[in-house]
Amino acid sequence: MNFKEAKAIYLQIADRICDEILLGQYKEEERIPSVREYAAIVEVNANTAMRSFDYLQSQEVIYNKRGIGYFVSVGAKKKILSLRRKTFLKEELDYFFKQLYTLGISADEIAEMYREYSKQQ
Repeated sequence: MNFKEAKAIYLQIADRICDEILLGQYKEEERIPSVREYAAIVEVNANTAMRSFDYLQSQEVIYNKRGIGYFVSVGAKKKILSLRRKTFLKEELDYFFKQLYTLGISADEIAEMYREYSKQQ
């Protein structure tokens, strides 16, 4: 896995697991790879992977069945989308608006670009 410097590695791993859940690779109530297995997959120390799992558990995306492993929580997709929406609105949108203002890009230009983008999707 190629990591970016701007974000903690454990959060990037958590994002990857969330992506895999959103894409249906792991379904609700389905076991995900163990901490050690996942650490090997993304080539990080098991402690780093454990931080990712702890974070996702604190966000109620996954849960631990003692002695069995980690499982995807019921409603995980909805929870992930909600968390990502909050993060986007809180962190990324502010930077985006600042760039629009600085570059003199109007809301009308963005609206038209978004309409075109939506048609292509």
